[in-house]
Formats: sequence, structure tokens, C-alpha cells
Amino acid sequence: MLVPLEDATTDRCGAKAATLATLLQAGLPVPEGIVIPFGTQQVDDGLIDGLLRWLGSVGDPPVAVRSSAANEDTALASAAGQHDSFLGVQGIAAVVDAVRACWASVWSPRATAYRNGSEAPAMAVIIQRHLDADVSGVMFTNANGPTLIEASWGLGPSVVEGRVTPDRYQVTASGKVTRTIADKLTSLDRQGATLTVRQVPAAQRRTPTLSNATAAQLAALAQRVTTLLGAPQDIEWSLTTNTPWLLQSRPITTQPPDATLAGDRSDQHLLTGIPGSHGTATGPARVVRGPADFPTVRPGDILICPFTDPAWTPLLSIAAGVVTEQGGLLSHAAIVAREQGIPAVLAVPAATTQIPTNTPTTLNGTTGTIQL
Repeated sequence: MLVPLEDATTDRCGAKAATLATLLQAGLPVPEGIVIPFGTQQVDDGLIDGLLRWLGSVGDPPVAVRSSAANEDTALASAAGQHDSFLGVQGIAAVVDAVRACWASVWSPRATAYRNGSEAPAMAVIIQRHLDADVSGVMFTNANGPTLIEASWGLGPSVVEGRVTPDRYQVTASGKVTRTIADKLTSLDRQGATLTVRQVPAAQRRTPTLSNATAAQLAALAQRVTTLLGAPQDIEWSLTTNTPWLLQSRPITTQPPDATLAGDRSDQHLLTGIPGSHGTATGPARVVRGPADFPTVRPGDILICPFTDPAWTPLLSIAAGVVTEQGGLLSHAAIVAREQGIPAVLAVPAATTQIPTNTPTTLNGTTGTIQL
């Protein structure tokens, strides 16, 4: 019933699990794991026995429980963040609960909105050893340009969910590193069975998360993955005691704008941020601070948000554009905005107070500028 992760195939376990299997078979650093394949949609004694045997064989550590749906991580659509994953899960009861939640997440509002009416996919579930990362992030490779790396302290959801503005590194094929160091306010860390958001000490907020040598090492690893898989990749990674690990790799569906481009920022009526998704849009601003504000959003609004984690995906299908106070180019929300074809400008300080609701707003997601 359970499939060793290194034996996972797309037809049985989904592209996410199958890609990790390919990386493992090539000797690349991927945490060990197993997969509950397609067609298993209930917990029975056989499944529990198999989980107990595997957990016991690896010392019953905390694990990551991740979705691997049939529509995830394809070359046509990433399904970025649309299904549930859980970190730091420990003990058979908690693992079973997380597996059930992964199965159920195909019916979540964000997943159904992302599918836009198409049939719910089959769902496999990956269970891997959890890593207490010191630094985590995302890498994008590019066939004709540098590798782009975003990094922040602690576990990866801070970066992939856009809850922090990460450091950004560009690494050329020759190994030259250009970096932009962000003010990283928070980190996500495991404390026992709980994931905790902590405030990063002031002295550490603008400390680089990666040395240039480590950034170059990660970029070289990303290029190995790209060569192996045959196309530019969107790679989630972590560093634990200076050891790099690959957590996920999928084809890039849309390349981000060049973050070094900028419009005319001398205009006092312009706000500026990181260009997150190409294009321009004009509409009334709609300040959305959380799910309680979701019903106020109307088609054509420009969303003004603290951040947009995957739960906000339904809004990106009706909004004309999005502005965030936190987040990076490689966050799930930025990826989905690019897939939806709407402009996004990220990491605009105090955007929710500088741009009141109903303010006529024009944003340029290619240059990272906002005209009021």
C-alpha cells in the first residue's frame, strides 16, 4: 500500500512525488520518505500498520506530510500552495489526521477556485522526515539567465506563503552573486509539536541569510536539478546546519519580472515595491487585511494586502491586480498572479495605510510602481 519515495511514479503518486524520486535516484539531497498512492482514500488497519512500521524504522521523528495531487507540479499549472501540507507532525495519530486533511484539501475554496470548474484530482500524500531548517527558500532557474534565490530565516512557509520579504540572490553561470538583503521581520520555527512565528531579533533582520559561497553552492545544485529534469525549475530548499536539502521541484510555468528594473521613482505620487507579475491595471483600491474582508472584494478591484498566502487564491481570479506589504517574487501568490495574468507589486511598505479603499490606483507589475 505504501510506496517508498524513491520508487514513486507520476501515474501512481503524482508529479511532485515522482520528481522527488528522480532526485533521490540521482543521489541528490532529498529527505527520506514514503508515499500513500492514488486510490487510497480511507485510513484502515493496513495503512496504519504500514505507517507505524515506517515511522519506527526511522526513529519516529517529526515528519512533513505533503500533498501530491494529479494536477500539481505540471508544466501547464503549478497548483502552487493549493493543497494542504503540514510540518513538524509527530506520532501516528497526528500523522493520520494530517493525511486526512491532505485528502480533504482538494475541496478547499482555494483549490476549487484554482481548478476553475475542472474535476477534482486524485490525491497522493508524501510523508518525509521533517527538517528543522535554519534558512529556507525558493530558487528559480532560467535557461538564459541567472539563478534567482530567495531566502529567509527558519522554515519555508515564511517565504512560499509571502509572509516575509526575503533576501534575494542572483547567481550567474560563472558564479557571480548579486544580492539584495531584506528586513526579515519574522521566522517560522518548530517548538515541540507546534510551529511558532517569532520576531527576528533586530540585529539579525538585515543580516544576510546566505554567504555568497552558499548562494553559489545552492545555484549549482539547482542547475544539476534543471539538467536532470530537462527544463527550468521552481525549487523549494532548506539549509540545516549548513547542509542543503531539496524539498520540492516543479517546472516553472511563468518567469517573474526582472526585479532590477524600475520605473521613474522620483515622482512623489509613485509608491514602489518589487515587480512581481507583468502587466498594468487600473481600478479602485480594496484594502484586505484578512479573510473577514474577502466578501468586500469586487471584480476589477486592486487588492491592497499585508501578504497573500494560498488561502487568498480565489481573490486573484477576480481582482485586476494585487499589492502586498510583504513577500517575494517566488512566493505562491506571485506565482499564481502570473498564472492568472494579473499584475502584482510586492513588498510595498505600509501599503494598507498608504492606499485607502476606493483610491483610484494604477499599478505596473513589470516595474514595481504604483500611481495614485
